[in-house]
Order: sequence, then structure tokens, then C-alpha cells
Amino acid sequence: MLLAMNVNNTNTSFGLHADGKWIVHWRVATDRAKQPDEYAMLLRNLFEYGKLDWSQISGVALSSVVPPITTVFVDLSRRYLGHDPLVVTHQLKTGVKILIDYPAEAGADRILNALGARTLHGCPCIVVDFGTATTFDAISGEGDYLGGAIAPGLGIAAEALFSKTAKLPRIEMTAPPAAIGRNTVHAMQSGLVLGYVGLIEGLVAHIRAELGGRAKVIATGGMAPILAEQTTVIETVDPMLTLEGLRLIYHLNREE
Repeated sequence: MLLAMNVNNTNTSFGLHADGKWIVHWRVATDRAKQPDEYAMLLRNLFEYGKLDWSQISGVALSSVVPPITTVFVDLSRRYLGHDPLVVTHQLKTGVKILIDYPAEAGADRILNALGARTLHGCPCIVVDFGTATTFDAISGEGDYLGGAIAPGLGIAAEALFSKTAKLPRIEMTAPPAAIGRNTVHAMQSGLVLGYVGLIEGLVAHIRAELGGRAKVIATGGMAPILAEQTTVIETVDPMLTLEGLRLIYHLNREE
């Protein structure tokens, strides 16, 4: 049984894979103040709730874009799970050529998304990941990672409106009933949700043109289902894409 752990700035995802399928996956808030013991107890509670036995874990794969927490999860894996985790870096065998100016700058999650998309959905393709940041990753017809674009995530934009203005409230992140908002909440939802639809469609058009063909568009991340409903540009929503990439890279490097 493989335990995959993907640490992002806002959320951390855990997934258990066995017998050719994902058994379960969980998402918790990323807390930079938590120590290995605390994360271990949190994970133990999730296992107990799912009536699962973590002694059956045969390997651990870890990706992280939060360096101070990477060592926390490495320590957790070694002390509590008895496994030295495979930690994703650009230096691993990824099955994907990373053709950017400085490969070391490629975030682990972007490498995983590229590998998962290439393997599961075919190339050329564009991955839009709605996380703390909204990232766009371009994968060529040959399956090479070419780079992409990074924009503020919806959560960051919404929080900025709330914290930097005197009267704008925190709002639920859903699509508005119309583009023309007739009250403050609907106006903010229009600007955020529909505004991001415009961002998605515009950047996808530019990236497709540079790829020189009709690239598939795959979305992942927490806000992907909401935004996919508002545009025909997003063709597939794959909530497990990053964890699937993590599983694939684990087997490329540990089971040769």
C-alpha cells in the first residue's frame, strides 16, 4: 500500500493506493507550526476513522512546495511509518523532460501534474491547477514540460479584496447568477469567478497558439469543478491528477 503525501501552501493531501486503485484520499489544512508528532497523530486519526492499518504501508512518496514542512513529513515517515520517503525533485527520474531555463525552479506539484497529464490524458496538453496560486503548465506533443504561467489563486484574490478594503465582505466562492451583479456579494462573485474564467480562456488561447496545435485542457485543484462549469475551455477535471503523478514517479524511481 502506497501512501502519497502532497504538501501545498494551503492544503496537504494524503492518498492511499493499493490493488491498482486509490482506496481513500484526505485533504487537511497545511499548518507550518505543526511538528512531526502532531501530523502523525492527525494521520493516525484519519487511518482509524477509515478503519485502516498504517502498518500495511509499503512505501511513501512525498511532494512539497513548502520547504520548512518537507523535513517535518520526512521525519514523520521515518519515525512513525518506518519508511524513508521518496521526495520529489527535478533530479529524480520523472519520465518528463523539464525544458525550462532553471529546472530546479520547477515546483514538485507542476512536475507531477505534467507526468500525470501526459500519462493519463495524452499530449499536447495544458494543466490548470487551482491552488493557492493558479498555475498553467504546458506539455508538448512529445510529452516535454515547457513551462507555463502563474497567477494569484482565487482565494488570494478574494482575501485581498476583503483585507485591503473597508466595506467588502468575505464571500462564498460560487458563480454569480449573472455577470452584472446587483448587490455587493454578486458583484464580487462576478469579478472573481467570471473574471478568472476570462483569465483562463485568455491564457489557454495564448499557450495553445505557442504550442502550435489544439492542446487538451485538464483542470485540477479545489476550485476546478466550479470554474469548469463556467467555460468550455476546460475539457477534463481530474481531482486526483497530482497524487496520480506522485504515484507514477514513485514507481519510476523505486520499482525499476
